[in-house]
Formats: sequence, structure tokens, C-alpha cells
Amino acid sequence: MKQILSLRSLVARRWTNRARKRLAAIGLASICLLSACAPKFDQGQVVQNKGDKEQEAVIPKYNISDSYYRVVLPFKPSGARGEVVNDLNTRLDVDEFETGLMRLATEQFPTDEYLFQEGQYLDSETVGKWLARKKTDRQLKEEKMKPEDNIGLNPPISDTGTNEQKNKQSPIYLASILEHDYLVKIDNDKVKLGGIAIGLALNSVHYYSTEQGYPREVKIKDDVIEREGKRIAAEVLKRLRSMKGLGSVPITIALYKQAPRSSVVPGHFFAVTHVDEGSSTIDDWEAVNEEYYLFPSDEAEENHRDDWLKFNNFKSDVEDFFPNYTGIVGRGLYVNDQLQKLTINITMPFYGKAEVIGFTQYVTGLVMEKFPDYITVNVYIASAGQPESLIVRQAKADEPFVHIYQ
Repeated sequence: MKQILSLRSLVARRWTNRARKRLAAIGLASICLLSACAPKFDQGQVVQNKGDKEQEAVIPKYNISDSYYRVVLPFKPSGARGEVVNDLNTRLDVDEFETGLMRLATEQFPTDEYLFQEGQYLDSETVGKWLARKKTDRQLKEEKMKPEDNIGLNPPISDTGTNEQKNKQSPIYLASILEHDYLVKIDNDKVKLGGIAIGLALNSVHYYSTEQGYPREVKIKDDVIEREGKRIAAEVLKRLRSMKGLGSVPITIALYKQAPRSSVVPGHFFAVTHVDEGSSTIDDWEAVNEEYYLFPSDEAEENHRDDWLKFNNFKSDVEDFFPNYTGIVGRGLYVNDQLQKLTINITMPFYGKAEVIGFTQYVTGLVMEKFPDYITVNVYIASAGQPESLIVRQAKADEPFVHIYQ
């Protein structure tokens, strides 16, 4: 009991007048949000050229961050909308596949020069055909398929042997295809397609069932994933160039390694290529050194011990101060072996709003003290399946953003 009281006294001393003012400002911002007094921003109208047609569009003048693209309105969903969600193993992979592709696209299409639009060239039927297995001549005949429809990018499955033998010899490599379009202004009131980005999600594990219905899996080696990914990318580029409107635009293609179904962290991009306008060949690939780690975990301790220690110290302080603690886990994104972003989820049984506020204040102080300012830290605090508060400390930011859910 004395230890808990002394810790609470220490926390009380940490919260200076400056901190109280900051919390007051945050409270005012929360009231503003709750009363729907969000700021209004002027919109810019433009004409979008789509083939032979011209359509009016709106460009939001306000951008929430330099890391994000402004999205052309009205929002036009992709013809392949929903395919990524259906194809990938986990929600974590779905989110990282999309946001990671945007992150890589900024190298070729800067956010201050280009606008974002969901892919308008690959529809659901096309993506479905590309994700299919290639058919052998015998399979084409048996299934009465036209040769021109035999455009699957995954290898054909053998005609002979058990189902297990067939799958072991020819796993499905390509899991999903994602298209992003980037528009550029050509004068004051017109925009046109400035380039596209294509993400190719590749399986790290091939799942299948035996004839008796027993689930099986085959792990795919990294060098095989890379080889097959680059083979598929070359064919995708060739097909894109044959489509109307894509014959000369710059194209970025990125390869993504999907995590296994049981993973608690997403997969990662491992290679990207930028193809110049008019080119139909891939000259070289750039390695992408990105990976996610779970905290705490043996892998994080082995490969990033300093960060593992910082997280464990943070976790220990939370446990010491609040006896109702139940769970805390982190997910760290490493780029070129440096921690760039840490997402922390804390679940606790709270018994009142005052306890939530006190706990959030304490955790905010720990975030500022325990983690270096060159990384972005997001903390999500929840109880009984519902969010309680949010803490966001952007890299190099002097002050965190804190929100208590009402």
C-alpha cells in the first residue's frame, strides 16, 4: 500500500501547471468535437478527365497530415472493392497492405503534388481471373473454358496424384492484387491520371485440405516468394500497359509478404519497383526493409533488445501503479531496422470515468518519459470491448494528443 501511495505522489508531482493546461485544452477540443463544431474548409472544384469523358470532382483543401493524400470527391469505389478483404488472412494484413502501399507510393507520387483515388482500372472480374490458377490443356477442355480466359497468374495444379501431392508441388503464391490511382493537376481546374500503384500480396503459407477434409499447410520459402512475386509483377505490368489509359503512365509495383493466419502482427512489403512512363519492362527492384514485431516477444528481445527493454519498463510501471491491470501488448513497425511506430493496446476493467481519466493521465506521462521522441506512439485504452481513451504522440512532437471517449 505504501508503495502505491508513493507512486501516486510521484505522479502528482509530475503533473505541472503546464500539463494541467494541456489537459484543459484537450478537454475543450473534446467538447468542440462532441458539439459538432468542427471547422469547415473551402473545397476546390475541378474537372477530371476519364477517357473521353469529363466529370466534375472536388478536391478538399484541408489535409489532415502530410503523410496522407487528399482524396478526390465524390469518392469513387474501386471496381474490385472488397476483394482484398476477402483474399487476405487477417484484418491486420488488410490494413497494412493498403496503408503500406500508400507509404511506398509517396516516393514516386508525393502527397503535396498528387491526389488519391481508388483503383478504377482493375475490376472484380479481372482481379478474380488473375488470382486464379493457370489451367492445363486437359483442364481447359474438361471445364470448357476459352483459351483467352486462361489468364490465372498462379501456377497450374497437377492433373495426377492426391490432393496433398498436388498442393505441395504447386502452392498458390498470389493472394491479392490492389490498385491505387494518383491524379495530378494539369491546370487550375483540371486533373488527370498521373500514375498508379499496384500491390501484389504473396502467401507465406499455402493452406489446403486433403481428400478426407483434414487441413494442411505448406510454408513457402522467402526466396521462392521473391522469385514468384517478380515473375508475376512482370506479367502484370505487361497486361496493364495493354489497357486503355495505362499505356504511358508511371507505374509503381510493390511486393507484400502476407503473414500466416495465426499471426498477431501483419506481414510487410519487401520489394518495390518504379516503372517510367511508357516503359513495359522492369529494370530493377529496390529492397524494402520493413517488418513488424510483437511486444513482448522472444523475437523482439532477440533482435531489438533495447526497444524490448523500454517496452517492458513501460509495461511494468503500468502494472505497478494500477492493480486492476489485465493486459498490454505492443506492435512495432521497423523500417531499416529502426523503430518508426509503436502501437500499444491496453485492456483494463475500469469502474468509473475518474479512474479512466487518472489512468490515461498516468500512461500519457509514461509515454513521454519512456519512449524516444523520434518514434510515433499510439496507445489505445479499452475495457470490456469498448474504447475508453486514446493517446497519440507523433514523432518529434512536443505535446501528445489525448482523447477521453464520452
